[in-house]
This record gives sequence, structure tokens and C-alpha cells, in this order.
Amino acid sequence: MVTDPIADYLTRVRNAIKAKHRIVEVPASNLKKSLTKVLHEKGYILNYKFEDTNAQGSIKIALKYDPVSKTSAITKLERVSKPGLRKYCNSEELPRVLNGLGIAILSTSNGVITDKEARNLKVGGEVLCYVY
Repeated sequence: MVTDPIADYLTRVRNAIKAKHRIVEVPASNLKKSLTKVLHEKGYILNYKFEDTNAQGSIKIALKYDPVSKTSAITKLERVSKPGLRKYCNSEELPRVLNGLGIAILSTSNGVITDKEARNLKVGGEVLCYVY
């Protein structure tokens, strides 16, 4: 049993990047699907596909690499809000990752969005992770 499914998702993607895999498969949930959509919209992953083979289903993620240097588009994935210590921010206290070069992914009342979108909508929420 996994106590923190988001940390498990991030660790699977992180391990696949370190091993230079093209595709990584993770168990699906609605929150993980939203995280995957945000990563795809911001250009950190190449593509994704939701598969409903069993009761839970899975997400196949195609990782993005630079064609010349073979480095990943994702340098670091960092979990912020953990089950033991949740991290919430209002719209004025939203974090800036690498002075705006990275993104913070938040779970808000408007769904899972980035820190920039939350700032524009003037909405706060739980800071799930930093991506850069």
C-alpha cells in the first residue's frame, strides 16, 4: 500500500528520467491525471495516454528529451506538501520556482493548476510539487 500516491508518481517519473527511459507507466487516479495534463501543457513531457485496462487503470507518459544533448526537459521534481506536513498558500504567498523559470503545481478549488495561473485567478491552495 502506498501512503503518498503523488510522491510515488513523482518518484517513478524521476527514476525513469535517471534511467533514460522513453516511457513510464504509473497507476492512475484523478489527481495524477490532472498532474500529467499540467506537465504536458507546460512542455515537460512529450505525450501521455490514459489506459483503463483494470479497475484502477494506468497512465503511460512519454518523457521529453533534448535531441542533441539527450538531457531531460525535467531537471528536478520536488514534492512540497507531504501527508505529514501539508503546505498551503494563499494567492499573495504563492511560491516562485527558480525566479519564474520553473513551475509550482497547486491543487486549488479550480482544479490542479500552476502557480502562474493561480496568481492570475487570485486563488490559493495546496502546493503539491515544484518542477524545473
